[in-house]
Amino acid sequence: MATTNDTRASRLRAWMLEGLSDMGKGKPSRPKETAPDSGHKGQPWYRVMCLTGVDYFSTLGYQPGIAALAAGLLSPIATIVLVIVTLAGALPVYRRVAQESPHGEGSIAMLSRLLSFWKGKLFVLTLLGFAATDFLITITLSAADASTHLVENPHLESALHDKQVLITMILIALLGAVFLKGFLEAIGVAVALVGVYLALNAVVVVTGLWHVATEGHVVTDWTAALTQEHGNVFVMIGVALIVFPKLALGLSGFETGVAVMPHVKGDPGDTEARPAGRVRDTKKLLTTAALIMSVFLICTSFITTVLIPHEEFESGGEANGRALAYLAHEYLGNTFGTVYDVSTILILWFAGASAMAGLLNLMPRYLPKYGMAPHWARAVRPMVIVFTLVAFLVTWIFDADVDAQGGAYATGVLVLICSAAIAVTIAARKAGQRGWTIAFGVISAVFLYTTVVNVIERPDGVKIGACFIAGIILISLLSRLGRAFELRVTHVELDDMAERFIRDISNRTPRFIANEPDQRDVAEYREKIEQIRTDNDLPTTEDFVFIEVTVTDPSEFEAGLTVRGEVMHGRYRVLTVESSSVPNALAALLIHARDMTGTRPHVYFEWTEGNPFANFLRFFLFGQGEIAPVTREILREAETDRNRRPRVHVG
Repeated sequence: MATTNDTRASRLRAWMLEGLSDMGKGKPSRPKETAPDSGHKGQPWYRVMCLTGVDYFSTLGYQPGIAALAAGLLSPIATIVLVIVTLAGALPVYRRVAQESPHGEGSIAMLSRLLSFWKGKLFVLTLLGFAATDFLITITLSAADASTHLVENPHLESALHDKQVLITMILIALLGAVFLKGFLEAIGVAVALVGVYLALNAVVVVTGLWHVATEGHVVTDWTAALTQEHGNVFVMIGVALIVFPKLALGLSGFETGVAVMPHVKGDPGDTEARPAGRVRDTKKLLTTAALIMSVFLICTSFITTVLIPHEEFESGGEANGRALAYLAHEYLGNTFGTVYDVSTILILWFAGASAMAGLLNLMPRYLPKYGMAPHWARAVRPMVIVFTLVAFLVTWIFDADVDAQGGAYATGVLVLICSAAIAVTIAARKAGQRGWTIAFGVISAVFLYTTVVNVIERPDGVKIGACFIAGIILISLLSRLGRAFELRVTHVELDDMAERFIRDISNRTPRFIANEPDQRDVAEYREKIEQIRTDNDLPTTEDFVFIEVTVTDPSEFEAGLTVRGEVMHGRYRVLTVESSSVPNALAALLIHARDMTGTRPHVYFEWTEGNPFANFLRFFLFGQGEIAPVTREILREAETDRNRRPRVHVG
């Protein structure tokens, strides 16, 4: 029985960690040659557009009602402003983002390249906090709105009353189950849902426009009320410019559009370095989605404003959160209305799919790389479970209330769009493109204004985002602390001279001296060798190779190791290494030397003066500190067999 249970546990673990990358574990090795990009095994761009479209297009389920509440009679005009900002602002920005970060990292990667050291990591963690806010609230808000459509359907209202939180959690759990099954299933479901949903919306829009055309008084009543309330056209435009930030949810699809671009098929000749086909097709994806959404936004805001009494948009009204569903039931009957409700419920439920795909692309890409997540965070299925549980918590805290989550959603969307606009402005400036620099600068100013207005009016969004940021930073630092002694060198590569040094000593015990480079004169190397021989009672016949590590960016957690050999003063062999951590570089090089020579190497240190705790902090933050014991601990964790573990000597 015990064996059967162990086998089941082993299978479950293998299934959960399927696809887990083992970078930084086991034997360091040479990196693989650049291979053709696996993007050609992905999906055509229009299918991936449906995946991001379940987020973008599904906002039609609640966007017209939000626009009517925010702008009132000016809703169509404010929506036109939003569409102009979308096509002239967000779309050019994200087309440039797709070009600059073709692997789906988005503006976060573009901005992270500008900052190094810990300030860069904290900046990225902050943006990841807003990204988590955007994507997770997309999951919870969309599921909550889907449950709203369900419980307010005339056929189900009495049976499902007061069960919205439970229904929302069930929908989130089902979404997680789809991703546990596999990503291809998610894309297939998205294509079907988007196709049906857009077709049904087209029927509602055409029906609504026909009623507007045949009931001419509704337009004259609207224009008369508009003139009476706001006066002339310039006042209307001015007010629309002020209120359009409240409609920011209509911009939600762009960040997810870039986040899922690694799944775009591209061309067979695409490589990781130059995925030209993927970039081209992602631009098609973004443009097509933006044009489709713009047409629907303008049409739906117009027909809902002129055909639905304003009081129905208020809390408790039949059109609250479901304006198009209201028109479907009103003009096409309850049978069609119920079909529309089902379609809306399904696409709103699955809107979290693009958000989940974005999270699964962003978080494992950054956090484990920075050492700020457990190693299993590279695998998809454990992360799906984590995100699903967090979505449960958010749903419970907000009681599945769509309006309560709207501020956080808009804040996350706008902060990411601002970061994208600023990133492409800087990229254009570096490329010497003066015209694009000015254009993107103006776009950045527009989105900064929109973000500030949104934060002032709905500060709860920043508060929620701050909670995500604080949680990510705290968990990240604790994880990095817990992984402090992990061997985190992804590969070791030696130049010809360095390889010759190690081959020369392969027929005897390899002995290395860890040396902190100072003057690098003859006296420094001679005195170091004499001291090592004296402290360890070694004969003069023993030969040594020096290892000198220069710390680059200590905030980096894992990276490859390039080792160069040089002969100093005609007699001293020195291996020079650049790394984010001295102990990790030494440990990785020693294991590599052992594997090359088949012999356990010995490395010699001097004790570092100072307080042990202060030295540990120097190691944790700056990659230095007390080198000898930390190197030994890293070796102990990386190699459990004491007979194969490189020997560490301290004098």
